[in-house]
Amino acid sequence: MANWYSADLHFGHHRIIEFCKRPFASTGEMNAALIANFQACVGHDDDLWILGDFAFGRAEDTAQFESWFHSLPGRKHLIIGNHDDEAVISLPWASTEYMAEIQDGDQSLVLCHYPMITWNGARRGALQLFGHVHDQWPGSRNSVNVGVDQWQFRPVQITDIAKRAAKLPVNKHWQDVEHGNELS
Repeated sequence: MANWYSADLHFGHHRIIEFCKRPFASTGEMNAALIANFQACVGHDDDLWILGDFAFGRAEDTAQFESWFHSLPGRKHLIIGNHDDEAVISLPWASTEYMAEIQDGDQSLVLCHYPMITWNGARRGALQLFGHVHDQWPGSRNSVNVGVDQWQFRPVQITDIAKRAAKLPVNKHWQDVEHGNELS
């Protein structure tokens, strides 16, 4: 069993292709590529954490949401994002939360759709995983964007997240804390 992380799939959202300059000619092509990429990575017994914005559409699109949902392998968990309405939240997720604190091996993680300045365990090495900002900000040393726009439209595992985190710039706030300049 492995954990996989992703965010901002935006199934069915035709304007996201333009907004984020996604390399797809249509939403059908984008949806198919996302499903194929996730099926190539995630195993049946794996946990797949979607950090918000699973799909975009109207409440009457429930059957289409269900089709996309069931096309993805693994036990699926939703960290609720700003585009996840009741039709998405009511899908048969293993869990739905606005934020979660989990362990992946020895790594403590805080999962939220939105990037945060600080979180529980940040000073003790916990990583914060987020989405929401798509291709605009990859993150910092202790906070990593797991959105599909950052990871070639694939889910990602903690080993790759940790490698990327080590290459990202240090968050200025944490640099100040490390040098004893924390505000009281």
